[in-house]
Amino acid sequence: MTNRSTWINAAIGAVITIALSFTGFSPLLGGGVAGYLQRELPKRGAKVGAISGAIATLPVVLVMCLGLLLYAGIPAASLGAPGGLELAIIFLIMLPMLALWFVGLSTAGGYLGGYLHTSSQPPTEGNLRVEQ
Repeated sequence: MTNRSTWINAAIGAVITIALSFTGFSPLLGGGVAGYLQRELPKRGAKVGAISGAIATLPVVLVMCLGLLLYAGIPAASLGAPGGLELAIIFLIMLPMLALWFVGLSTAGGYLGGYLHTSSQPPTEGNLRVEQ
């Protein structure tokens, strides 16, 4: 199903997503690049885009976990901030939403990247791999 180039293209898209993370739509761009590099039909481009989004989610989750651990060491009563239970609930709500944002936008970008590749070049054996 997936070959080595799929993982390489997904990793390239994830790096682009992380590098452009200061924009709100970086998963769309990273997934689009991954889908375009995959050189397949848009449906397969969406798949590599989704993989790219999942890979790009990992560093963001690790940074959030580090922030949670650092924040846990600060006494919440002195800051007037939410306590441990409230913070854990916020954290558990934000992680799935963040993952849906990254994977969803990357999937859409991968589909668009695959579509751009197939529509910009005539389908020949050299530039389009067709599923069998």
